[in-house]
Amino acid sequence: MLSKAHLTSHSRMSGSSIFICGQKNTEKISMSTTGKVIRCKAAIVWKPGGSFSIEEVEVAPPKAKEVRIKMVATALCGTEMKMLKDKNLQHQHYPIIMGHEGAGIVESVGEGVSTVKAGDKVIALFLPQCGECTSCLNSADNFCIKLKQAETHLMSDGTSRFTCKGKPVYHFGNTSTFSEYTVMDEISVAKIDAAAPLEKVFLVSCGFSTGYGGAINTAKVTPGSTCAVFGLGGVGLSVIMGCKAAGATRIIAVDINKDKFEKAKEVGATECINPQDYEKPIQEVLFDLTGDGVDFSFEVIGNPETVAAALASCRESHGVCVIIGLIIGVQLNISGHLFFSGRSLKGSVYGGWKGRDGASKLVSDYMAKKINLDALITHSLNLDKINEAVELMKTGKCVRCVLLL
Repeated sequence: MLSKAHLTSHSRMSGSSIFICGQKNTEKISMSTTGKVIRCKAAIVWKPGGSFSIEEVEVAPPKAKEVRIKMVATALCGTEMKMLKDKNLQHQHYPIIMGHEGAGIVESVGEGVSTVKAGDKVIALFLPQCGECTSCLNSADNFCIKLKQAETHLMSDGTSRFTCKGKPVYHFGNTSTFSEYTVMDEISVAKIDAAAPLEKVFLVSCGFSTGYGGAINTAKVTPGSTCAVFGLGGVGLSVIMGCKAAGATRIIAVDINKDKFEKAKEVGATECINPQDYEKPIQEVLFDLTGDGVDFSFEVIGNPETVAAALASCRESHGVCVIIGLIIGVQLNISGHLFFSGRSLKGSVYGGWKGRDGASKLVSDYMAKKINLDALITHSLNLDKINEAVELMKTGKCVRCVLLL
């Protein structure tokens, strides 16, 4: 029998039910759940440093301007991996349902929701797009002020829509995709092409968009340029794709795990280097390779020392370094001398795309075969195997493991 994530060829409304149809199977999601609490499975982390525990949770109906979604595909991103081990990123909001990269089908909507309806395929977004704040109204900005709501790990009314064993469970990243059903604000949901395969396009929810847009939108990589990408996970590989699409002629991939080099070259890297193969600092190695440094460098690890090296590897007069890796709770130690001649250091969130607009556009581009997401998916497991997915990610041989719900 096909899993729910494979039943993505098309959807249609019929009477009081939504039908998700595939070639070999037809599954009906009853709308009799509208307005009622849904019991389903979710992966919960109960305490800092804990592993995922599959539990039955209760998911409340959506309130005004909220949407309840039947998740179909999700994945572990670098953010979750860091939160599981990095004390600087851990907090006191436990128990919690993590997950911020995913796609699903709208089950029901709350009062006042006008942009999506039951049966629509949607992308879950950690970066909202309210359309009203100064950032949303600025064509050159994407940092919607509503993103700060994620810091509370609750919905906008200060409560949770999840309970487990009679105890409230915190939300994560405006999304909480590691649950068969989740509730999100309408402004964090992007409607997409009804024919889009959710088990592929879920990647525009975070990883692909963040890396690809970091090159295209934030750095604005130019034709004929030389780029260096530090870190070859899913986001780093997406940066390489963006550099290639922008016309860079030389793309140098940098990582200490040589097992990642084959995939990096497959998606567009022209050469790969391991800093551990050299006695001198990697920035000096890159200057030796290029003559005068790279035009664009990207730090996609979230390591303060690597940020300094990536910036120092740029051309002195006009090099641009973009920080894409998550860096929270630490200070950067960078010599001011690096900026004296004209280097620039920039941050980037969601690759500079506006949340809802960007996700819909990228899914359309995938459907038009303008971008390739398939190369980033190396493994597939069901949600109840999420701890196995964590171990796969640790090996460095897994780019993205799609978790099917």
